[in-house]
Amino acid sequence: MKNNIVKFLAVAFLFQLTGCTGDFNEVNTNPNTLTSDQLDATMAGPSFANALYKGIGNASWSLPGDDYGTYGLATALHSMVFSHYMAYPGGATDANGVNDGWRSRGWLRFYTIAVPSLLNTYKAAAGNAEALAVLDIWKVYMFHRFTDEWGPIPYSQAGIGGKSVAYDSQEAMYTDFFKLLEAANATLSASSATTVGVFKDYDALYSGNIEQWRKFGNSLRLRLALRISDIDAAKAKTQAEAAVTAGVMVSNTDNAYYKVTKDTYNNFVDIMKYWGFYMTADMESILKGYNDPRMAKWFSPVLDNTSTYKGQYVGLPNGIGSTIPYQGKNFSGTNQVTTFSDNVTKDIEVMMASETDFNRAEGVLKGWSMGGTAKALYEDGIRLSLQQWGVTDESQITAYIAGTTTGAVPTFGSLYTDSTPPVNVPVAWSGTVANQKKQIAIQKYLGLFPESWEAWSDLRRTDANILYPLLTTEDATIGKGIMKRITYLPNEYSTNGDAVNAAVQLLGGADKGSTKLWWDVN
Repeated sequence: MKNNIVKFLAVAFLFQLTGCTGDFNEVNTNPNTLTSDQLDATMAGPSFANALYKGIGNASWSLPGDDYGTYGLATALHSMVFSHYMAYPGGATDANGVNDGWRSRGWLRFYTIAVPSLLNTYKAAAGNAEALAVLDIWKVYMFHRFTDEWGPIPYSQAGIGGKSVAYDSQEAMYTDFFKLLEAANATLSASSATTVGVFKDYDALYSGNIEQWRKFGNSLRLRLALRISDIDAAKAKTQAEAAVTAGVMVSNTDNAYYKVTKDTYNNFVDIMKYWGFYMTADMESILKGYNDPRMAKWFSPVLDNTSTYKGQYVGLPNGIGSTIPYQGKNFSGTNQVTTFSDNVTKDIEVMMASETDFNRAEGVLKGWSMGGTAKALYEDGIRLSLQQWGVTDESQITAYIAGTTTGAVPTFGSLYTDSTPPVNVPVAWSGTVANQKKQIAIQKYLGLFPESWEAWSDLRRTDANILYPLLTTEDATIGKGIMKRITYLPNEYSTNGDAVNAAVQLLGGADKGSTKLWWDVN
């Protein structure tokens, strides 16, 4: 399969259609592009392969005109630091700031590469019900991540071209998301086939396996149901229960990993190695406090022989800013010896079964029928996450689940006004609902790593208060808490101004990082 997936490299940049706004027309004008009538079933696999890889925000030096710096700018320097998974000292976004070039890169690549590839796959797969159902699931995955970064975005008209393209409200998009996921489950459930043939050799997630894609779609539906649970509780309950009844991920064999190759590699591995990212004080506090075996899987102890902290796991507080001196030799990076040593062997986490267990556990606390008790689902989610990362000793897993310790004061905790760890609940299941909600939020936060897009969204939705405040902030309207959204691009205002101004009205607040999204009402 991997060899066939790589074949898309030869045609990936032939799948460029007119972009989202007039500004993208020049980018997409290529005399070598294929026309719509040249797209047939033989092109469905290659274009789907590109939509998968670009849809998770990764890029490759092997693709003409592309590079994995896209991931560094669009993910690592945004959701990765917003969620306090990693720290980037001195970077604007690490302190709730904005960098026009960084955010523009993610927007541009999404609408000029990922979306056109998706739309071309729809054309090439026309008439293939199972393929179209899988594409609907992937469409929802791609767009829900993107709208949950920005708010209203071009959706229904994305890819049609023209000098102005309207933005859709989040409410309208989520309504469509649920329709697509419900219909996809119905189609895949009714199919007598086991594999989507046109995707089999190009699908780096599931090799076209229909049952796996069906579970993925239902698990995504459950995720989105929780997302809207504060703004539309009744609809959230209906969608969540329907998703679980239809069948969601239940074991690590269901996990969605993007299987990397020498040409479609794991950008996280290299960006963390070479761009100056460090483990955060929050991760140090949680992992040390819980004596979490995943710490050694994910991070490296300080290696510099001249550091006072050599051999220790040390996290850098987020928001340290350029005014507070620090030395990189004193902080932990990712584990580049084993877990994140090689970008062509470490597959990319897309969606894990542990998250589904945590989502179900939270659903039980909301009074939803989730097919188990909150405690059992919570503990199974922990077990799945630990096993996912190679912790297989059952006695170690059992001891972790029964742990009674709480968060630890990080090495540089004295830099905070109040060094008291925000994580003040143990792993062992609590007797109060308030604590149980926080426990689920913490373990899901860990279970999602390093998929920071979802971690950032979940932190905003739950307001779980599990992270230290930033040391400094570049935006007083946000303060030292969590960034609420990414603001729109100056170039969009100049080339698609009427549509962006209408989008701000849909947003319901100023185009600022402090304005909450539609579903973020608490």
